[in-house]
Amino acid sequence: MTIAIGQKLPQATFKEKTADGPVEVNTQDLFAGKRVVLFAVPGAFTPTCTLNHLPGYLENHEALVAKGIDDIAVVAVNDWHVMGAWAQQSGGLGKIHFLADFDAAFTKAIGLDIDLSGGGLGVRSKRYSMLVEDGVVKSLDIEESPGQATVSSAQAMLERL
Repeated sequence: MTIAIGQKLPQATFKEKTADGPVEVNTQDLFAGKRVVLFAVPGAFTPTCTLNHLPGYLENHEALVAKGIDDIAVVAVNDWHVMGAWAQQSGGLGKIHFLADFDAAFTKAIGLDIDLSGGGLGVRSKRYSMLVEDGVVKSLDIEESPGQATVSSAQAMLERL
């Protein structure tokens, strides 16, 4: 079952690459007492994710912060090496948390997994964005197609805020 507005995010642990190697980031530390934009992509370095979805959040980082957002995070069912390389290549280091949900545990727990095996990708995350306040989902926008980034875009999130 898909997580709904008003529900608390489940406890989960991600990996994030830092200069000192991988660190564990858990939902409690990331969301407690904060207003966070979380968006998910089917895969780092994939076309829509790299050319459309992520750049919008990077370009609108300051505008989101000005609207009271404490943190921005992107999650993908990739390993922390891939997410770290994507953070570095995109210029997103220090602006956005690049969270590796390597085994899709978080993605499955919130009911937003999708099987893209037909395209050679395996189990991945649906593309979505959510506003999370103190661990509780306040808005959730899920794309109908993994190749689109419209309702989950940074611009759509800014308009919502």
